[in-house]
This record gives sequence, structure tokens and C-alpha cells, in this order.
Amino acid sequence: MQTPITIKVGSIELDGELFDTETAKAIVGSLPIEREFSVWGDEFYFEIPVSKGPDQTSTTEVKVGDIGYWPPGRALAIFFGPTPMSRGSEPVPAGKVNLVGRIIGDPKILRSVKGENRIWVSRLNTA
Repeated sequence: MQTPITIKVGSIELDGELFDTETAKAIVGSLPIEREFSVWGDEFYFEIPVSKGPDQTSTTEVKVGDIGYWPPGRALAIFFGPTPMSRGSEPVPAGKVNLVGRIIGDPKILRSVKGENRIWVSRLNTA
């Protein structure tokens, strides 16, 4: 079963979901997370307190709105547009990521908060 999450950057708040994979479950267990993030094209990424290797979802083919876990950097990556390795409008990660979730709604609004430096990811309060 997917876990609903909230992602906050500056004045933007987006809903998302983490999938029912071992890597995603480990991330859910580490929530809430507040971190400084880095920007790589239209991707935010940041280290999280999870250490997992590649899994069955490991890929370099991601879509706008996907959330990935990059094992070498123990980092969560949120894709909202092209990255420096893109040849078109779809993002291309720097290396294989485990697909762990997705943004619900329009992830492209994250472009407006690239100048921010902190991100919060938490479980969505559904009560």
C-alpha cells in the first residue's frame, strides 16, 4: 500500500506518495525529514538517513514527478523537469535510481522555489 506524503519547499506544498517497495518503506520509516537540498537542472536531491542498494525498480528512465532514491549518495531525488543529462523534456538522473514514489499534482511548480535551500518531507496527515 502506498504511503501519502507532503513535500514542502518555501511557500510550495505538494502531496505525493511513496510506493510499497523495501526502499520506499525504509524511507517512510525515516520520516519526517528536513534537509538542505541541491539543485541539478529541474531536480532537487538531498541525503537521507537510509542506506539501500539498487532494487528491482532501479533505472535511469524517470518521468517528471517521479521520486527516486540514489543508492551511491543515499539521496532522495525529486524530478520536476529536464536535468543536465536530458536530451528532451524528460529528466535523466546522474545514475540509476530506485523508483520510490511520485508527486501528485503538478511538480513543475517546484521551479519557482529553486532559490530556497530547505525541504521537508513528511507523512501526509490523513486524519
